[in-house]
Amino acid sequence: MRPKDRRTFLQQTLGLGAAAASFSLLKPKKVVGQTATSNANILGSNERIRVGLIGCGGQGRGDLRKMLSVKNVECVALCDVDDEQSARALKAVDEQVSQRPALVTRDFRRLLELKEMDAVIIGTPDHWHALPMIMACQAGKDVYVEKPLSLTIAEGRMMVDAARKYDRVVQMGTQQRSATHYADAVNYVQSGQLGKIRLVRTWAYQDWMGNVPVAPDTAAPASVDYDTWLGPAPKRAFNKNRFHFNFRWYWDYAGGLMTDWGAHMIDIANWGMGIKAPSSATSVGGKFGFPDDAEETPDTQQVLWSFPSFTMIWEHATAIGRGPESRDHGVAFHGNNGVLVVDRGGWEVYPETERASAKKRKDYRYAGVPRQGTNNEDFHLLHVRNFLECMRSRKRPNSDVEIGHNSMIACHLGNIAFRLGRQVKWDVDAERIVDDSNAQKFIVGSHRAPWTLPKTV
Repeated sequence: MRPKDRRTFLQQTLGLGAAAASFSLLKPKKVVGQTATSNANILGSNERIRVGLIGCGGQGRGDLRKMLSVKNVECVALCDVDDEQSARALKAVDEQVSQRPALVTRDFRRLLELKEMDAVIIGTPDHWHALPMIMACQAGKDVYVEKPLSLTIAEGRMMVDAARKYDRVVQMGTQQRSATHYADAVNYVQSGQLGKIRLVRTWAYQDWMGNVPVAPDTAAPASVDYDTWLGPAPKRAFNKNRFHFNFRWYWDYAGGLMTDWGAHMIDIANWGMGIKAPSSATSVGGKFGFPDDAEETPDTQQVLWSFPSFTMIWEHATAIGRGPESRDHGVAFHGNNGVLVVDRGGWEVYPETERASAKKRKDYRYAGVPRQGTNNEDFHLLHVRNFLECMRSRKRPNSDVEIGHNSMIACHLGNIAFRLGRQVKWDVDAERIVDDSNAQKFIVGSHRAPWTLPKTV
């Protein structure tokens, strides 16, 4: 597709006019991104991969830093609606690789027009994941999109459809999928040695996350295009509590700790059990720790999901750290023979017990497995490498977009059940709420014009 045709196509997708002008922060030292290449070609092992970053906050910069540490990767463009974030990313790239991207812009559509760009990193707030990802696929770019994949289940399904239609490599930033010790733990779960698994427990107790004090609305910083930051979210006055990082605790932009860390933990549960989604969800909780702070999402929440042959539980809490197994995060697979517990530090198996009535004591059913560590792997870097390797091979990555979508379904259903205060039932194959039109509205969500989802991808 020619540049002019692609520009017209992208604008018509959302019914928008010409892209906003880009801005330059510093005079570039070494400018990259000028030589056009074909995104349709399979990249050779020595061919440079040119990436752009959409969303220059801390997580986006972290993803870019890992990519630039890999040989033959260059950054050709940066995009953020906050000029200060773009400046930080520009400085970080320059310090890491003595390179300045050719384009720095507030408008991600300008970035997607770059013929020479092979892939984009999407490190925006959650409500801004779907549209840039879909449009990047339409523009012929591969995508590394941060977790959680989507704000709604319908967005996630459309993201999968876009990746498949345009044959794009899309990796969700759940880096645990590329960690050797998680793969080893999952292999053990699937080996059958635990016996019949009847319960899976998942949790995140985050003691470093305190409360957010109430603050008044103010004018947005001069460095920020705030209306574009809101994008598809409802229009409202600027408040610093709803902005960088803390957007996670507001329903307009995210799903609280349930999606922020559930994206990681539920993904491992899905992987170990070989499942797609539950058939129902029930949730309780609330703002029990800090009832008067500024956050909307619950600081304490439990979710119970049903599957044909087992149940799964989620627990989270902010500002306290002693979760199940005295760990602040983890996944536990409860089998008849033993319990496997895995977290980011390693995994082990505790043998189950049985009471021998004649002996009047408990016996262990088998030996279990002592703690298996991580060998100090950098699984963020491994995850990025997997994405880049799949760009060359055109294989699906470890956290392919459909894997990411499936892991988010349980998270979103848990939040829907919490917000409605009742159980919701889920048709796994049709991806629809069963017999509950009010609950079904949460599946699609709402998008403020002109940033609406395209009817088709």
